[in-house]
Amino acid sequence: MPRRNATTALLVIDMFSRFDFPDAGALAPLAERAATRIRRVRDHCDARRWPVIHANDNFSDWQRDFRQQVEQCRRDGGSAARIADMLAPAPHHYFVLKPKHSAFLATPLPILLAKLGVRHLWLTGMATDSCVLATALDANAREFEVTVVADATAALPARRRVALQTLERSGAARIETVAGLLSPPRRAQR
Repeated sequence: MPRRNATTALLVIDMFSRFDFPDAGALAPLAERAATRIRRVRDHCDARRWPVIHANDNFSDWQRDFRQQVEQCRRDGGSAARIADMLAPAPHHYFVLKPKHSAFLATPLPILLAKLGVRHLWLTGMATDSCVLATALDANAREFEVTVVADATAALPARRRVALQTLERSGAARIETVAGLLSPPRRAQR
């Protein structure tokens, strides 16, 4: 069970997808690769009892809940099922359904983060150039410390590169890799 008053939380954005949109064929293998890295970060957070929050589109189905979406992805097979199997939420994880790009827009995410005492967000997911970008900008505007875990995000390569550069150059987010994020801090040499 995640502890209350945690200062860091992992936000997994839109990883449960039916891959039924333009460019899905090109994005699906990139999303699978990102999912393996997200799982590594998620395991790190779980071991420390830090909150893990899934923020996912509702597939434009306003009568389906999050767990039903995960099960739909499993039934769809292919990349959707492999990602759902890898990242299916544990009972102690949180989730919010989002109607648009940002995980903050018209969702209870700000209230959940306040209740959990979160001030630092690690962002992962897809698409880096859309939903991850919008969420990072909204988090920064709300004065969260934001780290985007670059190799745990998915987007078409040129779009991903531009989105990460935009976040880094604007100062809206720190860009990090899984290895850099999870490696122990180096001690200063004497």
